Order: sequence, then structure tokens, then C-alpha cells
Amino acid sequence: MGIVAGLDSSPEFTRIVVCDADTGAVLKQGYAPHPVEGRPSDIDPQAWLLSLGEAAGGGLLEGVQAIGVSSQQNAVVPLDAQGNTVRPAMVGGDKRAQVAAADLVDALGGREAWAQAVGCVPQAAQPVTKLRWLNKTEPDAALRTAVLLQAHDWLVWQLLGRPVRRTTDRGGASGTGYWSAATGAYRADLVELALGHQAMLPEVIGPADAAGTTPEGLLISAGTGETMAAAFGLGIGLGDAVVSLGASGSVMAVHHEALVDNTGMITSLADATGMHLPVVTTLNAVRTLRGAAEMLGLSDLESLSDLAMKSTPGSHGLVLLPYLEGERTPNLPHTAGTLTGLRRESMKPEHLARAAFEGMLCGLADALDVLRGRGVEVRRVFLLGAAAELSAVQAAAPALFGAQVVVPQPADYAAIGAARQAAWALGVSQGTLDPRTPPMWQGPAGQVLEPGEELAVGQAVRQQYVSVREQTYPGAFR
Repeated sequence: MGIVAGLDSSPEFTRIVVCDADTGAVLKQGYAPHPVEGRPSDIDPQAWLLSLGEAAGGGLLEGVQAIGVSSQQNAVVPLDAQGNTVRPAMVGGDKRAQVAAADLVDALGGREAWAQAVGCVPQAAQPVTKLRWLNKTEPDAALRTAVLLQAHDWLVWQLLGRPVRRTTDRGGASGTGYWSAATGAYRADLVELALGHQAMLPEVIGPADAAGTTPEGLLISAGTGETMAAAFGLGIGLGDAVVSLGASGSVMAVHHEALVDNTGMITSLADATGMHLPVVTTLNAVRTLRGAAEMLGLSDLESLSDLAMKSTPGSHGLVLLPYLEGERTPNLPHTAGTLTGLRRESMKPEHLARAAFEGMLCGLADALDVLRGRGVEVRRVFLLGAAAELSAVQAAAPALFGAQVVVPQPADYAAIGAARQAAWALGVSQGTLDPRTPPMWQGPAGQVLEPGEELAVGQAVRQQYVSVREQTYPGAFR
């Protein structure tokens, strides 16, 4: 079919990959940081276009027939009736909106009401919450807001020359807090509840649909959020889960239906293929390791990992509940971390180091079990993030997760997923691909780790952790 491109506009940079449309092989790539300092809560979206132009320099897109766009989620671009930005885009976690999130939960009648309405409970980062904050804090800007776009919607619209028709995809829409993955429809009443009035929302098009074609003949696919694009780039399917190790952690898996979770622990997202992508988040992942390294006077996580490998599974009885920032899974927002099992023989640096790794991974295993408890099959776990390369993580994860673990080679899987979406839309437009079946690209190379004979030991360590959690916070997962 030729060549296609995938563009990933992350919070800090734009990366573009150019791929063979048939195999997915990356032929060339470009990169440019956004021309802003740090990671502000507000950003002029023109910065995304500037880094896009720089990343695409040197004729990178010559011969490309289609392009897909992936972008940071939770960014809201409020436009006036003429299509101009009312104020800078609101991006990131945005702790400013924490009070607005609580207001919205109460305004609709509680967490269960939100879970039933759109499959998630408002968090500070979500677009619906940012709209509530805008309405309460900048009422004039809220009043002038006539159109709501997310980052990838806005970039697609710009690439197409700002047409009258504005589009999004079900993956991106499912993260807004005002579109339901279960019903496939917007809840305009929730936009009004947050913003104070109605606003135009982009048309949700299918996974293999094209958003349009540029005057130069470049086909632009639907686009999607970074999470959905990365899952598509990895090629995950039913039976697969992805565990992401950032400062906080997330667990997501492919499922055949939307999951409504009245506790609010599961966020019910849609994926980029027509399936569903339930996500469970923990607040404490790599921040647990960094805290332990500082406590032990170590300069980096590699040193912490090397130290942990001198201990044994179970950390000589030490158990760390890693709720250092409070926790979301289970819902314990005001708690702190707990270290138990202190005996004279266990009070050694290597055992504390091992307990930090086991505590982090057991917390993520709890999140996996939330999904398993709702019928989500998990046979294979993709482990993402720089910490996935640490020997202590790789030694413990398969047995604690009770599944095969794959550590893929580092790559920008969101950009690759966007390119795969572009190849799909191109193939459908040419009549060579089925709109129900994405192109079969080669999966990522990576290490494959099996639980093997360590499974029983790992499950014993997990049970030790669960016992301490239940004694400390009885019924936390009820």
C-alpha cells in the first residue's frame, strides 16, 4: 500500500514515525520538543503545531499517503463560535480542578451515578472536570466557549485546514467524562452541568474511518488518545493487559464490553479498534521505588534493584503497603504507606529494597485483580516504562502477576499505533482492508518472562501482602 505516518503529540514533544503500510516497519522518524518550559497546566495549542512542523522537517513526510494523530489525553481546547481559542488549552493532571471534581460527583448524585452515566468518576485531570473549573473560575471564558475539542481533535482539524466538520474517535471521546463507552453516545447534559451551557462536540467516527483529506491529497485518519494509540501500536488483544510503570501506575486490558464499576475503580474507556479498554490506576508505582532509594541513600533505581536482588522472595517477612500519596486502588485517598514485619533479622537494607519492589508490584497485582474479578481474561502482561528494565522488577513480576510478562523494546508505541490507524483508514479507502479488521503488523520485539517454577513462591508473597492489607484496611476492596 505504500507508506504512512503516525504523529504522537505528547505533553512534552512531537514524535513522527513513517512506516511501511503493509508490515509496520519503521522507515524513518522525526522529533521536536514543544517550545514551552516545563509542563504547564495551560498551553497555547499553537505550540503543538510548531513542534509538529519542526519534527516533520527535512522532507520527512515525502511520499506519505496517510497520517494518524495520537495526542495527550485530558487536554481541552475551548473554542469560540469562530473557531478561535477562548483561552490556552487546559492540559495535564491539573490539581487546580480537585474541588471541581468533588463538586461534579455531588452534583450528579455520587460516584455510582457517574459510573452508570459514563463509566467513570470525575477526576481532576478529566475534561469534564476542567470545564467545571473553567465555569467557576473563569466564567467569561466559559460563556464564550462554543466548541470543545481535545488535543488530537484539534490537531486533526488543523491538518485538514479547519473544516466545518470536526471529528473525534470513540477512544478519545471515552476519556472526556461526557461520552459513554457503553452506549456510544454523548451526555450533553453533563457538559451543561460542568460548563453551565451546551457546546458543540465533535462527531465520533469509526476506528477505520478517515477524518478527511488535505488539499494535497493526504488522508487523515480518525486519530485517538495516547493510551489507545499505544495499545494499538503494541498490538494487544483479548487476554492481554498492559501495566505502565510511571510515578503512578496503570493497568489496562482489552475486553469485549464496557464495564460499569459503581466503586469508580475502573475507568471504562474504548479502544482504537471497536473493543473496550477498562483501566485501573494506582497512585504509587515508581515513586515507591524512588522513595525507598532515597531512604537507603542510593543514587538511582539500578542500585536499589541490585540491592533488592540480594534479598529473597518475601523480603524476610517485610511487607510494604505503598500508599505513599494516599491510594486510588483501593480507594484510600488520605492514608499513608505502611511497613510491617520488622524483626531484628529483617532490618537490613536489602530486605527493605526488595519490599519496595514487591509492594509496588503487589499494588499493581491488586489492580489486575480488579479487572479479573469482572471477568477480564489476563494471560499475558506487557510491562512498560523505564523501571520495567530493572532486574528486580523482571525477577518478581511474572510470579506476582500470575501471567507471562513481556517487556517490549523501548519505542514510541503511540506514534506507531497512530501510523497503524492511518494504514487501516488508507486500506479501507482503497478497498484493500476490511473496516472491521485492522492491518496485521508485526508485534514488538521484547523479552518474554514466564512465572515457571516461581509461581507458587510468588503467590505466597502475594498472599502475605493481601493478609497485611486486609488487616490494616479491612474490606478496602469491597
